[in-house]
Amino acid sequence: MCTTPYRLWILFIGVILLLVSTESHAQSDADLADAYFQKGECEKVVTLYQKVLRKDFNKIYLRRYVGCMIKLKSFDEAEKFFKRQQKSDENVGYLYTLYWGRMLEQMGQAAPAAQKYQESIAQIPAKDLNAFKELADEFREIDNTDAAIGTLLKARDVAKNDNLFKMELAALYAQTGKTEQMIEELLSLGVAIQSKEVIQNYFQDFLREEKDQAKFEKILYEKIQRQPNEPFFAEMLIWFLTQKKQFSKAFIQERALDRRFKYNGTKVFDLGNLALQNKDFPAAIQSFEYVVKDYPQGQLYPYARRMMIVAREEQVKNTFPVEITSVRRLIEDYKKLLGELGQNNRTLEAMRSMASLYAFYLNEKDSATVILQNAVKIGRAESDFVDKCKLDLGDIFLLKNEPWESTLLYSQVEKSQKETPLGYEAKLRNARQFYYTGDFELSKALLDILKMATTREIANDAGALSLLIQDNTGLDTSEDAMKEYAAIDLLLYQNQTQIALDRLDGMFVRYKDHPLADEILWLKARTYAKMGENQKAVDNLQIIVDKFSTDILGDDALFMMAELYQNRFKDKDKSMELYQRMLEKYPASIYAADARKRFRQLRGDTL
Repeated sequence: MCTTPYRLWILFIGVILLLVSTESHAQSDADLADAYFQKGECEKVVTLYQKVLRKDFNKIYLRRYVGCMIKLKSFDEAEKFFKRQQKSDENVGYLYTLYWGRMLEQMGQAAPAAQKYQESIAQIPAKDLNAFKELADEFREIDNTDAAIGTLLKARDVAKNDNLFKMELAALYAQTGKTEQMIEELLSLGVAIQSKEVIQNYFQDFLREEKDQAKFEKILYEKIQRQPNEPFFAEMLIWFLTQKKQFSKAFIQERALDRRFKYNGTKVFDLGNLALQNKDFPAAIQSFEYVVKDYPQGQLYPYARRMMIVAREEQVKNTFPVEITSVRRLIEDYKKLLGELGQNNRTLEAMRSMASLYAFYLNEKDSATVILQNAVKIGRAESDFVDKCKLDLGDIFLLKNEPWESTLLYSQVEKSQKETPLGYEAKLRNARQFYYTGDFELSKALLDILKMATTREIANDAGALSLLIQDNTGLDTSEDAMKEYAAIDLLLYQNQTQIALDRLDGMFVRYKDHPLADEILWLKARTYAKMGENQKAVDNLQIIVDKFSTDILGDDALFMMAELYQNRFKDKDKSMELYQRMLEKYPASIYAADARKRFRQLRGDTL
């Protein structure tokens, strides 16, 4: 009675052992084939790969098998194998057909190969989208992107779904130079998923050439005209225009979106801030002015009102020479703002700006002081604002040539704002004040701290001043030259420009062989540039380039000359020549990347 179960158990064990043995044998066949393949012994590989593929399909083995059959030119044997496998393994028959076509293509039989490729697409089981994707990937593997595109388009047709495989098709179109199709795929995907960031990242990768960017812009304008109620296209155009720093054109689109979709001016306001950061002052003014005029009762009105004046102020300050009449108009604008909105927490920064204009451009230091003191009373609950005003007052005392009052205020802010950007700024101003008054040791001690523990901009300023002091002190016991130079620098800070320039001229005559000589020329050049005396600025820079090119300011002088020819003289060829010279002579300069970018812009390259 027990013999039958016992025999069944023995039979079961035998089956298991047989299966294990078969799997182990198959595994050993694959390992052996891989070993032969790595050695390039195709004669020994093909039979083993045939055995492995008959038992378990593997794309890598199929590719290797085909590669070896092509190498051995065993085309008849391969065709027999493909035919058998198509019948025995119908689920992946399309892949065998594809590689059959690949083999024919390698034999130089283009037409039969193309036929096999079409057959492989037709053999995919109905609506098996994964199979379509797999076949397209294999076509990409053999660099047949057109067939990959055809496969994915067939999948769309079979599934009756035009939204399938948009990202994959976009990549294929980009790879084959079909820019318009790529753009269409990504834009339609963007509308479907409403994710601008994802689509923007892909466009940044795909739109490298200027001609492709031009097509993109043209297509976006066309879509905006045809589908005005779809904001995605306008938003993409605004993004594209801001990437190219064409803020005025971006404003036109942002304004249209604002009016159509009632954004209450928020996006136009943000665009204005972006334009201001990029020093496109007309576009910034335009944006803030729109918010002011169209939303006089809106929440953004007081901020846009102030930022409109700020943008105008920056435009005035960056137009050389600065016109005093323009400064007075700015002050009148601030007065109107304060009259309309009152002196309160919303207008504190406007009061600071107005005080700065009085102090630094009109030399009305007492008026500036009164405004700041009033602002401190209003904003006394905001400690950061109070400390900013203290720094401003410290600057005014320096203008009045009262450095000890100045350092007292700077030190107060240092103490209350420890390890903050505002505290670092106070320390930098203190260091600069000590430099102006000839206390170089104390100044450098503060600057060396700032070089290690602050924001990049402050660290750069601290490093530059520290280097100036280090290179020009300790050379003689009196340090007379450096003290005279620092005193002239203070005169320039105090807007005593002509006196400072006269003294710089005298210094250069006396110290033309001193290490400070190039610094004297550099200070003169920057001063003349601020005055709008562009040719005089260039003349001094040219001396640095000719006589002091190996010193620390050689690359600074050449870069500044290139900028002046580009922006002031509007001499494109000369500025390109200078940028090119700078890149050749000072390839490791901190200006190299910017010089290369500007050169390419002037040449018309797309960045």
